[in-house]
Amino acid sequence: MAASEAPWYLGWDFSTQQLKVIAIDEQLRVIYEDNIHFDKDLPEFGTHCGVHVHSDKLTVTSPVLMWVKALDMILEKMKSSGFKFSHVRAFSGAGQQHGSVYWKEGASQILKNLSPDLPLHQLLKACFSVSDSPVWMDSSTNTQCLSLEKAVGGAQNLANITGSRACERFTGNQIAKIYSQNPEVYVQTERISLVSSFAASLFLSAYAPIDYCDGSGMNLLQIHDKIWSTACLNACAPGLEEKLGPVVPSSSVLGSVSPYYIQRYGFSPDCKVVTFTGDNPASLAGMKLEEGDIAISLGTSDTLFLWIKEPAPALEGHIFCNPVDSRAYMALLCFKNGSLIRERIRDDCASGSWDEFSKALKCTVVGNNGNLGFYFDVIEITPEAVGIHRFNRDNNKVPDFPKEVEIRALIEGQFMAKRIHAEKLGYKIMPRTRILATGGASYNKEILQVLSDVFSAPVYTIDTANSACLGCAYRAIHGLVAETSVSLVDVVKLAPEPRLVVTPTTGADQLYQPLLKRYAELEQKILYSPVSSHLAK
Repeated sequence: MAASEAPWYLGWDFSTQQLKVIAIDEQLRVIYEDNIHFDKDLPEFGTHCGVHVHSDKLTVTSPVLMWVKALDMILEKMKSSGFKFSHVRAFSGAGQQHGSVYWKEGASQILKNLSPDLPLHQLLKACFSVSDSPVWMDSSTNTQCLSLEKAVGGAQNLANITGSRACERFTGNQIAKIYSQNPEVYVQTERISLVSSFAASLFLSAYAPIDYCDGSGMNLLQIHDKIWSTACLNACAPGLEEKLGPVVPSSSVLGSVSPYYIQRYGFSPDCKVVTFTGDNPASLAGMKLEEGDIAISLGTSDTLFLWIKEPAPALEGHIFCNPVDSRAYMALLCFKNGSLIRERIRDDCASGSWDEFSKALKCTVVGNNGNLGFYFDVIEITPEAVGIHRFNRDNNKVPDFPKEVEIRALIEGQFMAKRIHAEKLGYKIMPRTRILATGGASYNKEILQVLSDVFSAPVYTIDTANSACLGCAYRAIHGLVAETSVSLVDVVKLAPEPRLVVTPTTGADQLYQPLLKRYAELEQKILYSPVSSHLAK
C-alpha cells in the first residue's frame, strides 16, 4: 500500500443466504458494502434460502462451489465499481458456524498455483471430495451424537470438555456421519475446514487454520486447553487431527493475501489476512460486547450472547472461546419460543395491538403479584419442555390468568428463564453490565423495561443489520495490533455507541430475587410433568 493511501479494512460474511462485504476507513466509517444473494444471483445452484433440504427433511447442505462463485462475483462487482483494493491494509471474515468443507487430495497444490486469468470457481472445481457441504441447519446425525456422548462418559462430560453436549449440527458429528456412510470419501479428503477457515483459505491460496472460537462449535476442541480432544477425535473418525490441522487464536494474522488477488484485483502485497471466525462470534465483536455485557436478539427465536470469565458448561446452551479476548469465553443460549408466542398472546389478550400489549405491561405491577407462567407453543430448546403452565402466588397450577396478568406473566417468564439459564452457564451480572437488545421486540420500550428489571441492568439498543461483517472489519484492525495486548474495545472507540433506552425500576431487584428462585424450581417441576416429558422425547 502506498504511503499516501488512507488505509481501509474489509469484513466478509459467508452466511447461509448470502455473501456480504463491508469496507471501513480508519475512522470506522462504512465506505462500501455489497452482497451476493445465493438464490437470486446464483440460480444455477438451485438453492432455497441458500441450502438444499434433502428428501429425509433432516439433511441440509449447500454447494461449496456456490460460495466460491459468489466470491468471484462480489470481487468483480467491487472492481467494476472502481473499489480501490490497494487501500485495503487488512481483512477478516466470518462463516456460518458448524458447516464443513472437504478438500480432496491434491487440492493444496491447485490452491498454491492459481492462475489470475481465470475465476476461482473454474480453478477449484475439482478440489472438493464432498460437493455439497453439511451446514448448521442439518439434524441428521442423532446416531453419531449418541455415540460421541457415550464414548466420553455422557453428555455432561462432553459439555465439560468441549463447551456443549453433542449437537446434530456440530461439525464432529457431521464428520462422523461422512466417515461411517462414505469411508472412501473421507480417505480421499486431505483437509477438513469450517466454512470460516475455508473462506480464509481461498484468500491465502493455502489451508487456513481453524480458530479457537469457531473450533468450539465442533464438539471436538477442549475449550480450556484450546487443543483438540483426542477422545472426541477418536470417537468421530480415524486420523482426524491431521485432516483438521492446527487451531490458532482468533486474532492471529495468518499471512498476506495471495498473489492471485494482487494480480487479478490489485490488492496490496502487504494486505494481511486475519483469522476468520464464526458468524455469531463475529457479531459479538460487531456489537462491541465487553466483560459482563449481554446481547439479546428478540426475534422468531430469542438468542442470548454472554461474555463469561469462568464458564460452567451445562446440557443447555453452548460455551465458545471468546473471539476478541483469548482469556475469556462467550456463551450462546437459544430459546425457540420467541416472537411467535409473543404475537399469539398479543392477539389473544390485546386485540392484536402492541399498544394494548404495552398498556397491560404498564398497568400491572413488577413481579405480577407472584403469578408466574411458562409459555411453550413448540418444544423449547432451553429447557426441553412444551405446553402452557400457569402458577399463582401459592405455586398452585391454574387454568388461566386475567388478560393483563397473562401478558406480564409471558414477558417476565421469558426473561427470568434467560437470566436463570445464563447464570447456570457461569454468567455473573456486574455493576457495569449492559444489555444490548436487537430484533423486532427491541422496539417495544415496555418489553425492554421488564428485561431491565429482571436482569437489574440498563438496556441499550444497537443497529446490528450487518454486525458479523462489521465485527470482522473491526477484528481486522485489532488483528494487526492484538499481539501488543491492545484490546478490541480500544481499537473501536470511534464506532457508534448503543442508545440507552431504559434503566431498572427502583426496588425491582429485591422483588425478583425470590421470584427467580421460584421460577427455577417450577421449571424443574414442569420438566418432569407427564406432558412435557412425553412430548419432549
